[in-house]
Amino acid sequence: MARSSNVRDFVTEIDAAVKGLPALPTVDVVIPCYNYGHFLTPCVESVLAQQNVSVRVLVIDDASPDNTPDVGQKLASRHHTVEFRRHDVNKGHIATYNEGLLGWSTADYVVLLSADDMLAPGALERAIRIMQADKSVGMVYGRTLHFQHQHELPESIETATGFDRFLGATWIEKRLHAGYNVITSPEVVVRGRIQKLVGGYRPELPHSGDLEMWMRIAAVSNIAYVRNVQAYYRVHSSSMQRTKYKSSLVDLVHRKAAFDLFFEHHPSFASNPNRHQTVNRALAREALWDACRAYDHNHIESARTEELVQFAIDTCSDAQLLPEYAALKRRRRLGATFCNRTQIFIIPASIRWLNRRLKKKRMLQHGI
Repeated sequence: MARSSNVRDFVTEIDAAVKGLPALPTVDVVIPCYNYGHFLTPCVESVLAQQNVSVRVLVIDDASPDNTPDVGQKLASRHHTVEFRRHDVNKGHIATYNEGLLGWSTADYVVLLSADDMLAPGALERAIRIMQADKSVGMVYGRTLHFQHQHELPESIETATGFDRFLGATWIEKRLHAGYNVITSPEVVVRGRIQKLVGGYRPELPHSGDLEMWMRIAAVSNIAYVRNVQAYYRVHSSSMQRTKYKSSLVDLVHRKAAFDLFFEHHPSFASNPNRHQTVNRALAREALWDACRAYDHNHIESARTEELVQFAIDTCSDAQLLPEYAALKRRRRLGATFCNRTQIFIIPASIRWLNRRLKKKRMLQHGI
């Protein structure tokens, strides 16, 4: 049976007093689980192995039909810092997230970790050290290594131990200019009081709620990026990103919804029309380029090309003036079959691919 937070904090303080040391920072880790019983043990163990922090874990089984109850109960019986809950009926991931983050967590810091992912060794200590030194930082994230679930974890090569700090408003501006998320999710550590202040995940955003959450946190605090591997993200066929939300068009629609809802609830940012126009243009350009590549690969129907174009036009008032729209017109004149067979546009596509690679490299170095 898991200890309450008050008991946990009291025991931590007593242990520290006996050893003549300051009390360890407390971290609550919420692990929602649906049908991931076979991944749950290594996930929880990656949390319990974290050093120089006082960790408490809540595993919430959202009515899984697999062996999650057996695995979760065994973990709770073996570790007094692990609590297991099971829903009688499936409540969905958003309600499950908020149950743990808002209804259960009371620690100095909080982490939301999917049951199929894992924390990297030292991740919590690295993130918390930054927030202890700078009280203005409300969220820290870092690198995430992706790996195939049937393979061993990739080797984590230690990088520089430094970090980049961003003013919250600057971090938001970067997201608006890019139009996409730079955070996978398991690598994030949030200051507990900031999580309570901004509230939970919004049910209107079942896919892009994390993007909107990070911007909400950045609206009230500064953000830091630690230049080290903070988490492992498991890539497998049943993950949500690869099933329900794998379409480019669907992803764009959900991202736009996240930005729109952020502006709706943050009028100080929405008061500048250029900000909204900036992100809408970024989303439209991406949609139009995806449509161009559909022609290059002769995948017009499967890529939902016309819907991508309509999304761009509906999203951005000057979409038809963008260079990506001109590129699409050239492809339309030639036809998808010709574009695919000749690869006539391979040079501009390669240049764009190279630019994206450079942006990704910069993101890995500086987190933005």
